Order: sequence, then structure tokens, then C-alpha cells
Amino acid sequence: MDPHRQHLLKSFAAVRALSRALAEPLSAEDQQLQSMADASPTKWHLAHTSWFFETLVLGAHDRGYRVFDERFGALFNSYYESLGPRHPRPQRGLLSRPSLAEVAQWRRHVDDAMHAFITGASDAAWNAAAGTIELGLHHEQQHQELMLTDIKHAFSLNALEPAYGPSRPSAAAAAARTEAAWIDMPGGVVSLGHGDNGFAFDNERPRHPALLAPHRIATRLVNNAAFVEFIRDGGYRRPTLWLSDGWAAVQANGWQAPAYWRWDGIHADAPRDPQTIDPAEITLFTLHGRRAIDLLEPVCHVSLYEAAAFAQWAGARLPTEFEWEAAAQAASGSPIRHRYDLQQLHPARGLPGSGMQQLFDEVWEWTASAYAPYPGFRPFPGPASEYNGKFMMNQTVLRGGSCVTPPGHLRPSYRNFFPASARWQFSGVRLAQDGR
Repeated sequence: MDPHRQHLLKSFAAVRALSRALAEPLSAEDQQLQSMADASPTKWHLAHTSWFFETLVLGAHDRGYRVFDERFGALFNSYYESLGPRHPRPQRGLLSRPSLAEVAQWRRHVDDAMHAFITGASDAAWNAAAGTIELGLHHEQQHQELMLTDIKHAFSLNALEPAYGPSRPSAAAAAARTEAAWIDMPGGVVSLGHGDNGFAFDNERPRHPALLAPHRIATRLVNNAAFVEFIRDGGYRRPTLWLSDGWAAVQANGWQAPAYWRWDGIHADAPRDPQTIDPAEITLFTLHGRRAIDLLEPVCHVSLYEAAAFAQWAGARLPTEFEWEAAAQAASGSPIRHRYDLQQLHPARGLPGSGMQQLFDEVWEWTASAYAPYPGFRPFPGPASEYNGKFMMNQTVLRGGSCVTPPGHLRPSYRNFFPASARWQFSGVRLAQDGR
């Protein structure tokens, strides 16, 4: 077997095994939950990622493959218009059938067929399918992250506030306090976007020049202590700090703190004079249950609106995605993957040290950039053309990665994107300023 096939076979086994491991702590009832339209049940994630390989790889390139169940296509197609009708996204939680056991059987059926295809396909079939297999692996990794963000949201709505799993302190959580500083960036023409032969999504290409003005970017993420001061200073009550749509969201939703925060046993959205809030009484819900806030951890689960309001309050702004990527490229010594610990699925304090920190390891970072195509953008061919390009409207780019992003999934050019109001993702804030 040639090295590329060996690599993808090993990667396929590892990625599929991690999905099973992430679902293992959850009961069948847990895996059926859909807490809002933007989230999906764990069972649906497990099924949809199998649908991807069955439809786009096996069905398209393996003439001998037998579909597990013809009825499943319409249930677990996500948004591929070219591949037929789909069950409505907000109603995925109604799919009590097929059962979880049937979905597991389907996954084994697809896994066996994919193993046979990767090891035995003709060179022509392999060459036609290899790119889609690699795309499918990165696609499943995206759903692995969503499995955790979605079940966290669902568990947070249960009065019992169940824990996804046990926790243990990380080395980063015990690190000494280190203040954020600023790094001056000279600006000028920089090359951005994915430029090597490794995998990248189509929205990361092509590599292209961009002109940056001189600016400064913070070495660390905004922490909970700073965000508490924003709240205590009336940050959620001062409309001049907010984008118009953001202020409307604050009023409509009653936001007074990041998602999953509470104080003094009361939900953080309950009316409260912000100046009376004692940080010692603030708790937050995590995948490991509710616990006291650590003021030195990065603030998490804030919308773009909250990130922009905080930046305005702090006398700064959010970086553009191009400023962020230029800083990440300059920080050549920063590791792409810091940790992936199912017993520490929560942002941790940064480690001591100078230079850019927390780039890929704690929270996705909101930028000031609208999600738009790069000059010369070309979508993936075939049905995968619907993967990214058609969402390039009314979304904002986030950069970096989070503590629930699976290993091997990130790179400096990676472009995540969500609507400005999204809070259930592990999203936080890094500040920037114009050059002085």
C-alpha cells in the first residue's frame, strides 16, 4: 500500500474512534437532545458523518458498495441541495428512529466498507476519491467539536446541570499570573492564506497578498477578571458601547454576562445592579459541571457583539482576521496544538512567557472581518462546492481554535465563521489597536 493510503487509513481509524469516544459518556437519551435550532443531537452528528463517507466517497467511487439504508439519506443530509431533500435542521431532535443502536451499526458498516475501499480500490478510483476522504476526516473533526459544544448547551438547560465527564486541573490552570502586553506590528504587504501542499478548506485559499496598516495586537486573550470589570462598569447597560444589532440583542435577550455565568445562585440574566456583583459569587457552567469562576482564565462564550462592546470599553478594537494571521505567522514558535484532554474541556490560564500566547488552544477568537471569499476563491468541485462558499454572507470570521477542537485540525490559515449573535461556541476576545 502506498504511503498516502496508509496515512489516510490510519487517520480514518483514529478520527472515527474519537467520535465514538466522545459519545461514550452520553446515554441514549442524552444523544437524542436538540436544545436549539443551531445545535444538533449527538446521534445526528454520528449519523451525518457516516452519511458523508457513504454518499460522497463510497456511493460515488465504489461500484460494489451497498447503501446501508436508502431512507437515511434524507434524514442525515445537512445542507447539500444538490444531493436531494433533507429533514429540517430545527427538527433533528425529533428523529428518535433510527435508534442509536442502528446508527452504530451503520457506522460499522461504513467503516468496514471504507477500510476495504482504501486498501483495495484501483488507482483510478483512489485518485478520484482521496481528496474527498481527507475532506471527510476534517469534516468529522468539525462535528467532533460540535458534539461537545452542543451537548454543553443542552446540559446547561437541565436544572440538574449534569456533567459530561469528570475533570482534573491542568498544568496551565495552575500557572502563575501573567499580564497581557502589546506587540507592535509594522504593517505592510503580507502573504496570507494556505500556501503549502497540506490539507486546507477551500475558504483558506488561495494564498494572496494583503496590505496591513501598522497596528498593535495583545499577547493574550481577555480574561474573566477584565470582563467582570466591564460588567461592573455597566458594560451591558451602556448603548454607546454596542453595535446597533448588538444592543438590540442585549435588550431582546436580557444579556448581562457571558453565556453559562451565574452569580449568587441566580441566573446571570436576572436583574442586578452590576456594581454590587462580587466576583467571588460568580460561577459558570462547564462540561464538567458548575464551578466557581477563575478570574485568570480567558473569558468564553461571548458573542461578537459582546466582544466588540468590550473592546470599545477597553479603548481598543477587535483584530481583523488578516492581522490575526500575520501575528500567528510571526509567532513561529507557538505550537498549533497545546492539549486535548477530555478531563479538561475548559479554557485554562495562559502559561508564563512573552510573545503571542493562547493562539490555538483556549477559545476561538472573534475578529472584525466579515466572512467573504479571498481573491481568486474557487470552491471544492462537485457536491462539496456547497461546503463553505454559500455561507459567505452575514457571518463573521473567528480565528485560532479552542480547548474542544480535536488535535491535528488547526493551522494559522483556518477560518471559522459564525453569526454575530452566536454564544454557544467556545468563543472569546483578543484585542488590537491602531498603530501609534
